[in-house]
Amino acid sequence: MTQAATLTGGENGDGARRRLLTGIALLVIGQWILSLLDATGKTLTQQGLPVVAVAWVRYLGHVVAIFLLIGPTRWQRQSRPTAPRLQWLRGALMLASTLVFFSVLKLMPLATATALNFCAPLIVVALSPWLLGERPGLHARWTRWIGVGIGFAGMLVVVRPGGELDALGVGLGLLSALLFALLQMLTRRIAAHDAPMTTLIQSGVTGAALTTLLVPFFWFESVPTLAQAALLLSAGLTGSVGHYFVIRAFQYADASFLSPFLYLQIFSATVVGYFAFGHLPDWTTALGIAVICAGGLCVAGGEPLLRRVAARLRR
Repeated sequence: MTQAATLTGGENGDGARRRLLTGIALLVIGQWILSLLDATGKTLTQQGLPVVAVAWVRYLGHVVAIFLLIGPTRWQRQSRPTAPRLQWLRGALMLASTLVFFSVLKLMPLATATALNFCAPLIVVALSPWLLGERPGLHARWTRWIGVGIGFAGMLVVVRPGGELDALGVGLGLLSALLFALLQMLTRRIAAHDAPMTTLIQSGVTGAALTTLLVPFFWFESVPTLAQAALLLSAGLTGSVGHYFVIRAFQYADASFLSPFLYLQIFSATVVGYFAFGHLPDWTTALGIAVICAGGLCVAGGEPLLRRVAARLRR
């Protein structure tokens, strides 16, 4: 039984509904904060700051912010992993995903890059029978693969081979989605061993350690300006706090309930991208993004899932 299920198991009516709405609110707030992190990464890399150096400050800030947020006692209790090798591998994958995604943001609009990253759930479905050993029933299998087909059709509409998007950016965007998919699958395995907070701490520690080894080879060419320094420091804060809110969301509501709301991050990325960079997807790109979301929702459970979500909110 999940922690969310345990917390809501004895509640009925208004209490259960309040917990579900709290979970949605925490998730949406976390997504907005993470979109601000992405906008910060895009701004700094477009201004010529090395991606590895930006990631180094982001992960160091992540570790410091989480330590201050939960305090030394909880840190000591929750920082020790049961599966350290899996945590280190996940941390390395998360760092690779961060480096690639920041590189993508340097080359394409925030909303488009975020939408491509949401191809990850589709890749998870394609790889999970071999990497996770998942064998869903025939109906679920057909539904998921239809969703995969729809999602990848949407991806082709977004990238429009031969269109205006930077070819390197598209390639890196698809690599970012693949890394994010592998990260999600590894997170599923780790969830059987360690609490989410332990994973959050270990991700920061591993990312900080690895970037500390790499950053001497990718150091700043000049001293960052005060504005750049402020943005660098904010990256660690927004990264840690954003992920903390997302983790808290799943303590109030289960993953199956929250999965449709994950796609609201594309909306937050669009709004932040517009106000920060003046970017809005054209109608064709917006259509492709909508198709990717439709495919992702189909993979997550389709119309029956949306009906269950609505029914639980009406109780």
